[in-house]
Amino acid sequence: MSKLLYLDLSANQLSKSIPETIGNLSRSFYLNLSINRFSQRIPIQVGKLTRLVHLDLSHNMLSGEIPGEFQSLQSLETLNLSHNNLSGEIPASLEKLRGLYTVDISSNELQGPIPNCQAFLNASVQELGRNKGLCGNARGLPPCTPFSKKGHNNNKTFLVVMFFLLSVSCLLISSIALLFAFKRKKDTDEERQSNASDEIFFSVTPFNGRILYKEITRTTKEFDAKYCIGKGGYGNVYKAELSSGDVVAVKKFHPLHTGEMADQRQFLNEVRALVETRHRNIVKFYGFCSSAGHSFLVYKYLERGSLASVLSKNEESKKLDWNKRVNIVKGVVNALSYLHHDCSPPIVHRDITSNNILLDLEYEAHLSDFGTAKLLNPDSSNWSNIAGTYGYIAPELSYTMQVTEKCDVFSFGVLALELIVGAYPGEFLSNLSILTAESIPLNNVLDQSLSPPPPEVVNKLIFILKLAVSCLNINPKSRPTMHTVSQLVFDHI
Repeated sequence: MSKLLYLDLSANQLSKSIPETIGNLSRSFYLNLSINRFSQRIPIQVGKLTRLVHLDLSHNMLSGEIPGEFQSLQSLETLNLSHNNLSGEIPASLEKLRGLYTVDISSNELQGPIPNCQAFLNASVQELGRNKGLCGNARGLPPCTPFSKKGHNNNKTFLVVMFFLLSVSCLLISSIALLFAFKRKKDTDEERQSNASDEIFFSVTPFNGRILYKEITRTTKEFDAKYCIGKGGYGNVYKAELSSGDVVAVKKFHPLHTGEMADQRQFLNEVRALVETRHRNIVKFYGFCSSAGHSFLVYKYLERGSLASVLSKNEESKKLDWNKRVNIVKGVVNALSYLHHDCSPPIVHRDITSNNILLDLEYEAHLSDFGTAKLLNPDSSNWSNIAGTYGYIAPELSYTMQVTEKCDVFSFGVLALELIVGAYPGEFLSNLSILTAESIPLNNVLDQSLSPPPPEVVNKLIFILKLAVSCLNINPKSRPTMHTVSQLVFDHI
């Protein structure tokens, strides 16, 4: 299952060693094997999971040292190795995990200095305690003091005395603590078992996923209607201002535990597509939450809203001058070319509309809403139910049901024409079989709410019009690819 993104096998009775083939899950960002009976060493192949954000191997019987290969887990935010039999020193190379936010290595046989990084330095006594002999500058740990040869005997005597005093103290403390330990562990295990599969927190920002969740629910007052900035078939969109000063848009889905499979597919599709993509013209994805109470996606907030809303308002539409519209075309072309030709496997958006193009303060275009996106499988015919928005859907989908990149190319053609016209170009699309660039002269289609374009922009608009018509070809094989479109735009605009 090399394409698996999320794996939770916690709270089972799995035993023996963790298989080395775990390293094949190269795309996974969440791995939870806690509360099982795994023993022996942690396989070094875990170091191959370079996209891993959350790793939980706690409450097992794992032994040996923490693999130095963990230094490759540069995306890791949360690491839990507590309640095992791990021994030796913590690899100093873990200092390189700059994204690590929380760590729990308690209840092992670890010793020596802790890595010099914030996750370990900020860890609590509970997250570092009950080990053989850790030291460092973290809270609750003694400082690491190397012994000199000259003072070795004095140090040794001092340690013997201190060990005796500590032993007496620990005996008294442990007598009391022992009464609570079994009950606390039993309660903790039961709580972990009940919650392990109910809540997922994932973040690709400096925020810890759980903290991001708390911030959003707090600042929106549990998704109060006054923070709602948009509504759709699968849920609502809210604006949330975080304590860091960042402003995010939160797409909250209808409760997924109701069994509505369409809602679940929409949510998981969007997560899967956005985790795979990074592009300046694709809306920035901050993370997601899936729990019994809430399921939502978190994006960067874009101040201008959707292209559709700007075009529909007379005053706002006038601010969207010809140069800005040309730039929006370029942005959408760049995003689609990236999805189709730079992603592996290729991603088809399937819902390219003016509603799903978001604009920032500079009117830069950002493609959003990947709920119907499809990752093209080269070993499959990629047949699918029809999806998208009426008026933008490629005509061949009504009879072939086969998804290809050319479906997005057609939708882009509609969008490009819409930017020139200033509204949905329904009358020009009524008879695609005879649609040509010559049949719709530029002067007949220009948005009349704007002043006539200057000569240098006229040529760009004529080119975009011809490009749009070629993308609207009724025969998908005759449409250009977005890679070709991108090259043409680069040469002519």
